[in-house]
Amino acid sequence: MKTARPLPDDFRGRPFTVVEAAAAGVSPKRLRHRSLAALGRGIRVQSPAPGLPLCVRVRVRPFIEVNERCAASHLTAAELGALPVRQPKEAPPMYHVIRPEGAAHLNRPRVIVHRMKLYDDEITLLDGIPITTPERTWLDLAEMLTVEQLVVAGDSCVRMPRPELEGRDVPLCSLDDLQRMIDRHKGKRGIRKAREAIALIRVGSDSPQESLLRLAIVRAGLPEPELNVPIIDDAGTRHHEPDLSYRKYRIGVEYEGELHGDEGQIVRDIARSENYTALGWTEVRISKRHMHDDAKAAVAKVRAALLQAGWRPGRERTIAPQLPF
Repeated sequence: MKTARPLPDDFRGRPFTVVEAAAAGVSPKRLRHRSLAALGRGIRVQSPAPGLPLCVRVRVRPFIEVNERCAASHLTAAELGALPVRQPKEAPPMYHVIRPEGAAHLNRPRVIVHRMKLYDDEITLLDGIPITTPERTWLDLAEMLTVEQLVVAGDSCVRMPRPELEGRDVPLCSLDDLQRMIDRHKGKRGIRKAREAIALIRVGSDSPQESLLRLAIVRAGLPEPELNVPIIDDAGTRHHEPDLSYRKYRIGVEYEGELHGDEGQIVRDIARSENYTALGWTEVRISKRHMHDDAKAAVAKVRAALLQAGWRPGRERTIAPQLPF
C-alpha cells in the first residue's frame, strides 16, 4: 500500500469523525488507509491511538458528534466542567455519555453509555459539546462517589467564584438547583446519598481541601465553622477572609496548599499572621500533612484553639456529630 497522504493538521493526533474529515476534503480512500484506526463506527484516529495523551474534551467530542441524543455525563462531564472529582486510573480511559430512556443502545469501545431519564433542561453546551448541567452531573455522580466526595463536588458547584481569577461571577448552580434534581429523580440510583450530601453542602468553600477540613471538624463533634467570612474589627474596618472561622471565639483557620511555598505568598502569609495578632485573633494553620488519617491532626489543632478560647464540648449544637461516610 502506498504511503498515505498527510492528514490536515487539525486531525493529526486526535480522534475525528468521518463526516468532518470528508468536509475537510479527506477522500474515502484515505479514510480506509491502514494508518488510521477505527474507534467505532464513523470515528477515526491516526495510529497508534490508545496511548495518546489527549485531554478528555478532544477525545470525547467525536463520540458525541456521531451519535444523536448523546451528551457527556458522570465523571466525563465532571472533568469537562472542572468539578473536583478524582478520576479513576484506567488504561485505556473510559468516557461516560448519557442518552434518554428509549434511545437506541450504543456499543462503543472505551465509552460507557448510560440510558436513563433525561430532560432537555439538563443538557447544556460547553465549547460546542453537549454535556449534562452541573446540577445533573452532581446527581449522576451520586451513583459512584461517597457522601463526602459528593459534598466536595456540591460545594464546588454552589461556591461563589472570584471573577478576577475565574472570569465568572455566578456559581455553577445553586442549592435549589441541586434539590430540584433530587426531587425530579426520586427513584434514581444514588438518590439516598444525594439526600445525605445536600444537607452538608455549604456555600463558601474555595477548595476541596477546605470542604474536607470542614467535614472532618464537624464529624469530630466541633462547632461548624463559617466559610470565607471577612474579619471586621471594632471600628468597622474589613480585613481578610479566613478559610474557616469562629467569630465568637476570634479564631481563623487557614488551609495552606502547595502555592503557600511561593516566596511572595510566604511574605503575604507572614503579614496575615501579624494581622491576626494585631486584631486579637488566633490563627490556626493547616497543611496537607495535617489531613492524613481522617484529618485527626488538623482537628486536634482546631480543638485546642477552641478550648483555649473558652469553648467547651456540649455547649453548642453541631450539624451532624456522626456523618454517614
